Amino acid sequence: MSFHQSNGTRYFTFPNFGVGVKYGIFTRQGGVSPSPWQTLNMGGTVGDDADNVRQNRMRAFGALDLEPVNLFDAWQVHGTDHVIVHAPRGAQDHPKADILITNERKVTLMMRFADCVPILLNDPKTGVIGLVHAGWLGTVRQIASITVDVMKKHFGCDPSTIEAGIGPSIGPDHYEVGEDVASQVRDTFGDDNKVLSKSKPGKYQLDLWQANVISLRKSGVSNIEVAQICTACHLDDWYSHRAELGKTGRFGVLASLEKNIG
Repeated sequence: MSFHQSNGTRYFTFPNFGVGVKYGIFTRQGGVSPSPWQTLNMGGTVGDDADNVRQNRMRAFGALDLEPVNLFDAWQVHGTDHVIVHAPRGAQDHPKADILITNERKVTLMMRFADCVPILLNDPKTGVIGLVHAGWLGTVRQIASITVDVMKKHFGCDPSTIEAGIGPSIGPDHYEVGEDVASQVRDTFGDDNKVLSKSKPGKYQLDLWQANVISLRKSGVSNIEVAQICTACHLDDWYSHRAELGKTGRFGVLASLEKNIG
């Protein structure tokens, strides 16, 4: 695991992911928001003051020496729609999407999380990056595989050269689901899988990390790093919607191509 500090903020990077990419998975440390969003809340729809959120985002951009004007983010809706990003969002409305992909150097992708899985994809050969928001529904719909397919179709990416990083999210020990979710998981991953384990009658522990690894491998991606950090276990660093009963913030992920790629 690799944690970094910059001007009070604390963020995570993968040891071997990110050739040509400037990125950070930001913890909740180093911001200005009060309880229950303390402190680096980057979510604008959870009740926190808008000026606090703006200041927190500025701190995150500053930690990576990125320009806030290059921001492109989306309204995350637990779907599988994607946006090919050609320019910063500017004053345009947020598109509804859970997949953002770009090959533009003057763009910084941003998404927000509080238990769902951040997935970063990078093809250093073509200079294409993707950022994915994968909750249980997106995972069951194989959003990771869909993202790889879009990268192949639009940019000619070869899955064998794509790097993948699966970031901090709720771990299997803290993610109990009912039969309704479990049945959909079995429909996608089969009865004999490493994704579900029965915890009690009608209840199962769901491993979102393993599920997304399976999807990526089926798509031909073999270079995969998993943070294996449970957000519900480490509330000092991460927001957890489930562990904090919905009264919490959102941690942010920023990703941008380095200027000298290509």
